[in-house]
Amino acid sequence: MSATRRSLTPEMNVTPLVDVVLVLLIIFMVVTPQLEAGAAVELPAAMNPDAENKNLEPTTVSLAANGSFYLDRKQLTRDALVVELKALHQAKPDAPVVLKADRGVAYAQVRGVFKAMQDIGFPGISLQVIDRKKQ
Repeated sequence: MSATRRSLTPEMNVTPLVDVVLVLLIIFMVVTPQLEAGAAVELPAAMNPDAENKNLEPTTVSLAANGSFYLDRKQLTRDALVVELKALHQAKPDAPVVLKADRGVAYAQVRGVFKAMQDIGFPGISLQVIDRKKQ
């Protein structure tokens, strides 16, 4: 045996850790935009929309271009939507509601859903649009 032995110093290999973190980052970047409330609709543009209140957690009613109705992400018929909204209003009378309608949906249909929500008694119904200035 030799008198001078080299002592081994352990080193941590961080490459696998960095790889895993980068993969998780990419996954979250892809999934996060899909977490938006309601169905995916192409919103109409408006010149001066009201500022969005980030403190509220509204219930989202969506009208897709094909005429389907959604309560948050749950697809319903129009009658079932009205029943669900009535139950929601009884449980939380002051709950804010946001109506998202695809820009291809006829105004009469959007107005009909808006009127149905007003008749149920929701105090404030917002129409979600995109800001034309930011396009």
